[in-house]
Amino acid sequence: MSSQQTPSETEEKSDTGSSPEQQRLDKKQNRANEREAQAAADTQSSADEETTLLKVFRYDPDVEAKQEPRFDDFHVPYEKGMTVLDALIYARDHFDSSLTFRHSCQMAVCGSDGLFINGSQRLGCQTQISDLNEPVRVEPLPHEPVIKDLVVDMDRFFERMESIEPYFQPDELPEGELEEQRQSPENREKIKMASRCIQCGCCTSSCNPSQFDDEYIGPAAIVKGYRFYMDEREGDDARERRLELLDRKHGVWQCHTQFSCTTVCPKDIPITEEIQEMKRESVKQNLKFW
Repeated sequence: MSSQQTPSETEEKSDTGSSPEQQRLDKKQNRANEREAQAAADTQSSADEETTLLKVFRYDPDVEAKQEPRFDDFHVPYEKGMTVLDALIYARDHFDSSLTFRHSCQMAVCGSDGLFINGSQRLGCQTQISDLNEPVRVEPLPHEPVIKDLVVDMDRFFERMESIEPYFQPDELPEGELEEQRQSPENREKIKMASRCIQCGCCTSSCNPSQFDDEYIGPAAIVKGYRFYMDEREGDDARERRLELLDRKHGVWQCHTQFSCTTVCPKDIPITEEIQEMKRESVKQNLKFW
C-alpha cells in the first residue's frame, strides 16, 4: 500500500497545523491580551487606591473665562508622608498644567509656599496631608493681592521688611582681614529664634492690624528688627536708629497682642513675646528720672 499523501491531504494539514506564520500571529494576539489584562488591572487598582480630595482656589485675570474666582477639585493618589505641596505638584503635573503656585526648596527653608490651608496660614511643604481633615482646602495667603491661583503679590510685605534696615551696621570691623566678628554664646541664644525667620509672610497674613493699617510694618518686620537690635555686634548708633523705627504708632505699638502670628509661624518663633520685649526697650529708652 502506498503511503504517499494526496495534494488535498497536504493542504488540509497545512491549514490546521501550526505554521511559523500562525505561531507569530498567536504570540501577537497573546501579547495584546496581556496588555488588555494589565490595563484592566491598573484601572481597578486606581479605583481601589486611597485618594485625597483637594479643593484649590483658582483665579486668572488674563483669561476671561477664569476671571471669576472659583475652586477646582483634584483627587490625588495618597502616599504616606505626602505633604500639601506634594499633592499640588501631582495635581499640576497630572491634571492641570496651568495650576500656579510658588515653591522651591521643599524643606521649609525658602518660605516660598506660604498658603492658607484649611483655614490657617501654613507652609505647603511642611503640612502633612495625614494631619488634615478632608477635603483639603488650599487658598492663597489672605489679605494680599492675588496674582494668579495661589500666587500673591509680596511686594508690600518686603517693603515692610526693608523699612527696618534688616542688615548689620557695626561701628567698626575686626582689624584682621580674616578675623571674624565674635558673638557670645549667650547673645547667640537670645537671637537664635528670631534669626530663623524665612520671610514666608504667614505671620503678617494672620495679623489683623496689618490688614487695617497699611503703614503698620507688621510682625515679621518687627522680629527682624529685634534680631538686629539685640545682636551685640550691632553698632550703638544703628541700634538707636532701629529702635526709633520700631518705637512708633505704626511700629510695635500697633500690635494688639493677639498671638495669631506666633500661632501660625512655621519656625516656632515667639513673635508676640519678642514684640513685647521691643515695647519694653522703647519704654526704657524714653524713661526720664529728672
